[in-house]
Amino acid sequence: MTPNERYKKLKQHLKEENPVLLDVINEYENLDKVAHSLGLLAQDESYTANISWWPLISILGTFSAGKSTFINEYLGQKVQQSGNQAVDDKFTVICYSNNEKVTTLPGLALDADPRFPFYNISEEVEKVEQGEGSRVNLYLQLKTVKSDAIKGGILIDSPGFDADSQRDSILRITSHIIDMSDLVLIFFDARHPEPGAMRDTLEHLVGKTVRHRDGDKILYILNQIDTTAREDNLEDVIGSWQRALSQKGLISGNFFAIYSEEAMNPIDDPSIAERLKRKRDEDLNHILERMEGVKVERAYRISKALEDFAKDIINNKLPKLRESLSRWGKRVVITDTLLSLIFIGGAGALFMTGILPTSVEVIGGISAAITVLIIFIHFKVRKVYANLEIKRWAEKDQAIAKAIEYNTKWFRPVLRVWGKGWSQRVVDKLENIMDYSRAAIRKLNDQFVSPAGKESET
Repeated sequence: MTPNERYKKLKQHLKEENPVLLDVINEYENLDKVAHSLGLLAQDESYTANISWWPLISILGTFSAGKSTFINEYLGQKVQQSGNQAVDDKFTVICYSNNEKVTTLPGLALDADPRFPFYNISEEVEKVEQGEGSRVNLYLQLKTVKSDAIKGGILIDSPGFDADSQRDSILRITSHIIDMSDLVLIFFDARHPEPGAMRDTLEHLVGKTVRHRDGDKILYILNQIDTTAREDNLEDVIGSWQRALSQKGLISGNFFAIYSEEAMNPIDDPSIAERLKRKRDEDLNHILERMEGVKVERAYRISKALEDFAKDIINNKLPKLRESLSRWGKRVVITDTLLSLIFIGGAGALFMTGILPTSVEVIGGISAAITVLIIFIHFKVRKVYANLEIKRWAEKDQAIAKAIEYNTKWFRPVLRVWGKGWSQRVVDKLENIMDYSRAAIRKLNDQFVSPAGKESET
């Protein structure tokens, strides 16, 4: 699917949902044009592929942490199988359908549809494990369900997580989900009160997510706390998990403790039952409020991401690209100059010593041969130096590596990389895009707030 086709589908999707986002999508189109002109994006790539245009809630967690039970209760019907053992080894994308029957579709349905967060995910999987990209059905599935709770949004249920046994492809998809989601719920099982034994799992699910640039969207949930009733040690269990999470860097207040009333064990002591229920209701209400607010948060996130993408180009990618191209250009010019001096000086010496006759025909022939040789070596040299710069960035930043390759093609003049206008025009366009992003956020504010107490503000 070309970027133009993708934009057409997105505009159709956003036309009635939020006019502000419909305007923002036009600025994403301008951002793509800038990135294409720099070579940071291939012509068939788009920054919109890095965003879920549906409100997206992801649920990750360890085996038997009660994720499926939570999802079934949230949707009001049994959609996911639940149990103490791993019952599903795929990422399941759940969305609304008018069909009364729950329908399961293969992963290819997600890989080919730009409205979903796994559009072209097969390419990402292929980068990690060669040959696995064509087996996307082994990793993903789509389920449709008629539930008002999910109407207008997407829910993702992940397979039970165990870092020791996860393949690189699963880890890549997990990281992709975290980046794309508007809200991430990470579940842990209170029945296993020794989090120290889960060091690798905590490192991936917590150690990496707490360093996420938007860490507030991640909630850490200790589920099935009703199992603490027998020993009445709720505070000890919660404290144990909080210490383990804090060691991985979690110091925010996004830690909650809940249980399922439908799946809970009977609690004989009324005082303990009342205390657990009070804790559960308080934390669950907060979680559900965050889930309900995803639609609003998503609009802000999309608008802010536009500014972040533009700012990253200005402050990060463009300076590094200029530095790399400048180094490449200097090497090419120096090599061309030295070779020219050597060839011309050598030819001059041959003429001066009389080895070569100084007739017009010979001088013209030697000059033409030197010119052809210098041009031939020039294109070889610029390719060699370009490959050195590409190799320098290949593992650090693929976008910069692609941009170097794009800007060092044989038909592009070497001296252009030193012209200030080459990048200043780009910066001006990106600053306009950033200004629009801020304006879009102000328009979103006008939908929800009115500091002056008026019915509407401009």
